[in-house]
Amino acid sequence: MNVSQNPSALRSQKEITEALLTLMKEHPYSEITVKQIILEARLARKTFYRNFTSKDDVLLSLMHSILRKYFEIVDSRRRDVLSAVFDIASENRELLLLLDKNGMLHLTLKCMNEYLPQLRRKKLTALNPFIKYFEGADPEYLMALNIGAVWNVISLWIHRGMEDDPEKVRETVERYLYRLAENSGG
Repeated sequence: MNVSQNPSALRSQKEITEALLTLMKEHPYSEITVKQIILEARLARKTFYRNFTSKDDVLLSLMHSILRKYFEIVDSRRRDVLSAVFDIASENRELLLLLDKNGMLHLTLKCMNEYLPQLRRKKLTALNPFIKYFEGADPEYLMALNIGAVWNVISLWIHRGMEDDPEKVRETVERYLYRLAENSGG
């Protein structure tokens, strides 16, 4: 995606993203073309390519935006990590269910594995709850562990249609982590 703070570009990016999501409700992702997105968004072809390189770029841009928001919440300690995960997932329910329906949920994991470590290297603040856990250890492995654990929990929740109460799922995970810490002497 071409990064711009121009209000017109931001509006076009939003319209293109919404058009893609609308089309994903009606058609398999693999069958959607840039031309369909342009027609749905009622924008010129050059406007699409001024903002994105492909339909995949639209989707990745949206996922990066969601991950940036998640990272900012966690990094500032406005919410605990698990609550932030479920809040962000709930806010993006439609997208996650569409990705699952299209067999593309793995892209979320790919984005998390690629993008969150980049954000950690660039923007980590002293408020970040993981700083004390990363100290003296290889943060790349710890990020992979955290991302994989979160991914599997959220993925199961999504596969179940996001019907389970997120608070109950969060409590289950917290109870497990507490027991694990208790039994390891931590």
